[in-house]
Formats: sequence, structure tokens, C-alpha cells
Amino acid sequence: MAIMEFLIVGFLVVFAVLYYLKKGDSLYKFVIDGANVVYDRYAPYSFKTIREKVKDLGQDYTVKDYIIQLCLFGGGAFIVSYLYFYNIFVSVIYVTAAIALIPYLQYLRCKRIYSEFIFEQVQVYTTNTIMEFQTTQSFVKALEGVYASGVLQDPVLADVKIMIDMAYQNGVIDQSIEYMNERYDFYMTRNMHQLFLQITKEGSRDSNDVLENMLQDIDTLVEGVYRDRMDRQNFHRQFIQYGLMLYLLVMLVQYLLQVETYRELLKNPMVLIALHAIVISNSYFLISGEKYYNENVGAE
Repeated sequence: MAIMEFLIVGFLVVFAVLYYLKKGDSLYKFVIDGANVVYDRYAPYSFKTIREKVKDLGQDYTVKDYIIQLCLFGGGAFIVSYLYFYNIFVSVIYVTAAIALIPYLQYLRCKRIYSEFIFEQVQVYTTNTIMEFQTTQSFVKALEGVYASGVLQDPVLADVKIMIDMAYQNGVIDQSIEYMNERYDFYMTRNMHQLFLQITKEGSRDSNDVLENMLQDIDTLVEGVYRDRMDRQNFHRQFIQYGLMLYLLVMLVQYLLQVETYRELLKNPMVLIALHAIVISNSYFLISGEKYYNENVGAE
């Protein structure tokens, strides 16, 4: 009887998804419009800026991506919870909780994409400023050259303009450098700025060798970052696979005990508590790993 209920619910879920896919984006529009109302009201301003940049980069989720996530999280949570508890009501609760996690995971993903974008922009800023300085022998003129070159995007582009205005307003580059260091606390920006301060204040007859060495250091750093990023992506895929396999251990338990015996055990409250603890702890393990992967991008 329970297997029949499972099949009926599964059929209804598939039918609903196919129905709304056939009708176009009506379901998507309803869900997204509702989510955007909550998002605009409660999301912090900083994340709204991040989300807009992710959209500009063309890396925001499409309708298809959202529907796939909805089906994967909802369907996966239903299958796993039902195999653990054989209870439709409990499965609905876990499905709701799983779907509720989608915006949080999207938030983490956007932060990672934005962090990677900022790192790439800072790398472009430092590299091009050094090359411009080798030609102009002036830090402010180098900034103007980078600003006008079109290689930067906001927010780094806007911050470079602020640096230029502050330099002309104050007559020195100290405040401009301090501003940029606070905005983008990277080793390569601080190191480059410190060198330009020394050259500007103490003078240097031949700074080309030092600047060339710094360019090589930046290239080495960037190479290491991208290598680390690929290693992290490979580890992330293995981590997700491992976490999902932990959920399916219950199938091995049922195979060893037989399904009828397992379902008799479910009548024991202590067994139910232990099973809920297993599902929740494994979910926390996966969410924590996802949070670490997206927040610790390994830039520097």
C-alpha cells in the first residue's frame, strides 16, 4: 500500500512539472515574482548589488535551471525521506525544507561568482597599472590610462575613478591608495601600492626591473589561484557525491534487515529520532561543505 502511495505521489509530481512546462513560464513567473517581493524587501543592499552583477555577467539561473533545481531538490528529498520513514507527511516536510534551501544556495553561489569576478578585475587593474606606469612614470597618469582603456568593469572601474579624483583633490596619492587597499584587500594590490608609494616619495632611477618582477609575481599568484580553483571544483564534485551516498546507506540497511523488519523498527520512537538525526546531520554536513566551497574562494 505504501509503495502504491509513493508511486501515485511521484506520478502527480511529474505530471505537475510537465503540465507547467507545457504552459510556459507561468509557474516560474508566479514563484519568481513572489520570491522577488520577499527578496527586495529583506535582502541586504550589498547582496542586491552582487546579484545584479551576476546577472550582468550572464551567470544568473535561467528558467530551466530553476525548474531543474526545484525537481532535483524536491524529488530527491521526497525519495530519500520516504525511504527512511515511509511516511508521506514526513516526506512533505523534508521536501519543503529542501526547496527552501534553494535561495540560500543561490546566495552562496552568487557570492562566489562575484568574489571570483572581483579577483579577476583586481588582477587586471594591477597588471595594467604597472604596464601603464612603465610608460608614463606617473601613478596618476597610469590610473587614467587604465581607466580609459576599457579593460575594467564596475565596481573596480568606478573605484579607480575615485582614486584619480582623490589624487588630484589632495595633491598626493596616499589617500587614494589607502582607499583602494580598504576596498580590495589583496596581497597584490597592497604590494603594488606600497611600491608606487616608495617610487613616488623616494624616487627611483630604474624601477623597470622591480616592476617586471612584480608582474611575474602577479602571474605566479594568478596561476596558483586558478589551479587551486580547479582542484576545489574537482573536490566539490566528489564531496557532493560522497554526501549523497551517505543518504542512500539506508537502502543497504533495509537490504540487510529486509524491508518488513525495517518498517517494524520505525514504530520505535527512538529509532525514528535516530533516523531524523542522521538525515539532519548529513544535510548539515552537505550545507556546511557547500558554504565553505562558495565562501572560501581561495583568491589569496
